[in-house]
Amino acid sequence: MLCGLARAAALRFRAPCARWSGSRAGVPAHVVDLRSDTVTRPGPAMRRAMAEAVVGDDDFGEDPTVRELQEKAAQLLGVEQTLFVPTNTMANLICVMGHCRRRGSQLLLGQECHLHVYEQGGVAQIAGVHSHLLPDLPYGTLDLAELERVITRGLGSPYHPVCELVCLENTHSSSGGRVLPMDYLRQGSTEDRSWPGNVLLRLWGQQVLSALRSYFPWSLALAKGGCCPVHLLAQSHGARVHLDGARLMNAAVALRVPPARIVEHCDSVSFCLSKGLGAPVGALVGGPKDFIEEAWRLRKALGGGMRQAGVLAAAALVGLAEAEEVLPRDHENARRFAKGDNPGWWGHGGVLGGPLLTAGPGPGLQALASPICSVDPAAVETNMVLVKVDGLPPAELCQRLQSVSSDEVARTGRAVSVLLFPWTEQSVRAVWHRDISTQDTELALRKWEFVLRQLGP
Repeated sequence: MLCGLARAAALRFRAPCARWSGSRAGVPAHVVDLRSDTVTRPGPAMRRAMAEAVVGDDDFGEDPTVRELQEKAAQLLGVEQTLFVPTNTMANLICVMGHCRRRGSQLLLGQECHLHVYEQGGVAQIAGVHSHLLPDLPYGTLDLAELERVITRGLGSPYHPVCELVCLENTHSSSGGRVLPMDYLRQGSTEDRSWPGNVLLRLWGQQVLSALRSYFPWSLALAKGGCCPVHLLAQSHGARVHLDGARLMNAAVALRVPPARIVEHCDSVSFCLSKGLGAPVGALVGGPKDFIEEAWRLRKALGGGMRQAGVLAAAALVGLAEAEEVLPRDHENARRFAKGDNPGWWGHGGVLGGPLLTAGPGPGLQALASPICSVDPAAVETNMVLVKVDGLPPAELCQRLQSVSSDEVARTGRAVSVLLFPWTEQSVRAVWHRDISTQDTELALRKWEFVLRQLGP
């Protein structure tokens, strides 16, 4: 369902080529593109770095700028090595293939995660890996008891595929950029020697602990306070944990922890450079040295080996350097859109019956109190806002937000075109990124209010 809506929206709501575009009202329209954080364009600093990049043949391992990026990223992620690849889709596929060496191996993942919904089923058609889908719980977590049930079902069975890998996504795109709680992974870390499960593992050994599982489920015997030992659970059954970290930096900013604190509980990670970081191309695979050596071979097989890739790596280095400034601003703008700054801005308690918007920051979308659109400000954790839509198709709402009429110009004095995707049959998703300013956010709110007024109560 999500794929069909996104595909239709992509064809219908293509962005104008310039920041300012013509409109049916005959005046230039200011475009606020909230479709995705993949629409960013390289800024002057990135373009300058790309033009001045020192390059070599990266397929031979000789590009110094790529090597610099890989080394800095390895430090940032707390892994032994990283590998530069063209896209995060390829990074995820490489990681699945690196962990699942046997055709017919099983991958466990959430039914709405990006790797399953939006990556062309590459794990099946290319890697020969069978995906078993689990319901997505809040924040992108998976139910621990169900996870263990599926993992153990294939052990020793001639009928069921053997689980080799569990995939998690952080932040979780389909949930609106929700952040995976640290305890969900942290309590499964084999580095936490004081954690009860690891104490038993050291004292009794794996065979005894495995035998106990038939009498005491993990959730009862080892979990404390509702914590979820995902990594330990997977590891004890011979499986690994991969983290789709396409927006890992957003998660780290929201949690206020270094990215390495999140990644340390996983066996591999993919890390996108062309979303929140704003680079035009690229992603990284992170993991142990031997895993990256295999990833290099897989990258070559998938056609991902590049030559003078330093021009791309240079842009990514700028994106990494600017992340501490850019990402918190994106998160704040998303929260401002949902919740706002000043509830008394309209002077009518945020009800649509008040006057049209005036200059300056004000209440967010929720304060409009519209029966058509609603948002949960508490669910806005990073750079995404999911807006629930009632009373009309989300695609129609997106079309109205994109269009500019002479009536809008006459009443508001501006021509604003807001680009959005329908996300589900009852919601649209707005995504903030480095090309969306605080002023853009306010203009988007004004346009949204105008459209809701036109639709009526």
